[in-house]
Amino acid sequence: MVKMNDAPAAPGPTRTEPPYQVKDPEAFARNMARLAEEGGKVLAAIVEPHEREALGLRVPEEFGQASKTLGQVVEKWLSNPQAAFAAQTRLWTGYLGLWTDTLRRMSAGAPEPEPAPAGDKRFADEAWAENPMFDFLRRAYLLTSQWAEQVVEEVEGLEEHERHKARFYVKQFTSALSPSNFVLTNPELLRETLETNGENLVRGMRMMAEDVQAGSGQLKIRQTDPGNFEVGRNLAVTPGKVIFQNDLMQLIQYTPSTESVYRVPLVIVPPWINKFYILDLTPEKSFIKWAVDQGLTVFVVSWVNPDARLAAKSFEDYMRDGILKALDVAGEVTGEDKAHLIGYCVGGTLLSSTLGYMAATGDERAASTTLLATQVDFAHAGDLKVFADEEQITELESQMARAGYLEGGKMASAFNMLRANDLIWSYYVNNYLKGKPPSAFDLLYWNSDSTRMPAANHSFYLRNCYLSNKLSKGEMELGGIRIDLKKVKVPIYNLATREDHIAPPNSVFLGCNSFGGPVRFVLTGSGHIAGVVNPPSRNKYQYWVGGKPTGDLDTWFAKAKEHPGSWWPDWLAWILKQGGKAKVPARVPGAGSYEAIEDAPGSYVKVRA
Repeated sequence: MVKMNDAPAAPGPTRTEPPYQVKDPEAFARNMARLAEEGGKVLAAIVEPHEREALGLRVPEEFGQASKTLGQVVEKWLSNPQAAFAAQTRLWTGYLGLWTDTLRRMSAGAPEPEPAPAGDKRFADEAWAENPMFDFLRRAYLLTSQWAEQVVEEVEGLEEHERHKARFYVKQFTSALSPSNFVLTNPELLRETLETNGENLVRGMRMMAEDVQAGSGQLKIRQTDPGNFEVGRNLAVTPGKVIFQNDLMQLIQYTPSTESVYRVPLVIVPPWINKFYILDLTPEKSFIKWAVDQGLTVFVVSWVNPDARLAAKSFEDYMRDGILKALDVAGEVTGEDKAHLIGYCVGGTLLSSTLGYMAATGDERAASTTLLATQVDFAHAGDLKVFADEEQITELESQMARAGYLEGGKMASAFNMLRANDLIWSYYVNNYLKGKPPSAFDLLYWNSDSTRMPAANHSFYLRNCYLSNKLSKGEMELGGIRIDLKKVKVPIYNLATREDHIAPPNSVFLGCNSFGGPVRFVLTGSGHIAGVVNPPSRNKYQYWVGGKPTGDLDTWFAKAKEHPGSWWPDWLAWILKQGGKAKVPARVPGAGSYEAIEDAPGSYVKVRA
């Protein structure tokens, strides 16, 4: 007979552990104390350089521009009370609908959660949709962001440049204020913090102190682990020799990998605002190595990382002592009177200007020219035009006059702001809030390896291209000669990348009409770097070719044919049609009229800003 007290207990309600709670209060408290200590180191790293140099803590110029621009928007918005009231009513109506939907979700029979916007990695964690509180925060943020962007479009009386700036700065502020950037409003960060008892924040604050020190008082967000890469060790390792150098550049000739080579050599002009090894990353990604392996004699300009001594070096100097001198040397070494030319980004802009100068002076050494993500018409130059008005350029010139150059970090910051969610805030969250070091990525190591820009050259470039668009108008002058790109009859292979934020594809497409000769326009997938650095072996992305690049990009694209994989083989077939397929015995660097100075990649590229 079973006694009553021996009977099994009736099942009670299952107790589940709350999803967000501190695991170990004592460990959490210790880590909060350590966090405060590391925070003090961050503050000291910010203050110390300014105290040492007797400088006051200065607010970055971008904040001043943003405040001024958005202040104008608010002033004009409030000057129309009826429109302002309608906009506020629209916002509050949106909030009311969101709150009503949230209450329904928290009750029985709640509707399915609204999915995150496609492609927005900030809200990928499932809790953003499944947890009503975080769902509310996410949707309220998106609602407010869209409302602010709409207000900018609706405000009357703004000049187009000011409206463009307002759009840009509104996106910067909304990106910064995303709930995904804060521990208490990001479910993934909150779980990480509670599960590790705050250890992630301690690690992150330690990394922040290191990055502020590396930035001499400014936060220089690391995008990759710099210890994994070294130029000349596992980056820029294609064999070659520096065979010439002057104040502005070293010229590298690469060692052939074939017994015979095509007669016409190739001269590559990279951007002077970055380092050339974007085209010679790891061997698997190296365009330079691939070109050498196809049987081309390859020369590459490696620009100097300039200091104050080169402050007066001009755009014309970069043309004469850079491109034209490289052509001189390549011609003497190979014995050829022509060369294929490649220009990348602003290197392509400089090369296009040089082609105009060559056309005016009867210089016919260009067998063909390839422009990679290059603008020559800056009418649709994208968000970088936000930084190019008379007031900002004048202020920048004043800064450059004091130093003799523009710090490379300034340009890198501007580029990062074009894709703030991907290139700033994702790393801020990963590094400093999750406390995780970024992964090793060669492309991002290159991206952080910035260079300085001489004052005279950079001022000329900003004023003649971004501010006045003189190159496309035929108003730019070099060496006393007016540059008219319509006189350039050289065949041109003009490559744009579909997701480019630096040289937008419609801007590159528009530039096709600036030249007087045949232009083959090619559009490739991905962005400014990945779309260009896309070796055939990886079989990634795609490219489109079509008819003559006339009209607008959308019309051209509608009729273009898509091809899978890399554009590199298409380019090779094209240049061989321009320069012929005749071959000669392979040329050994340093064996000709110019002796080897040092091994590639040379010493100029190793100078860090």
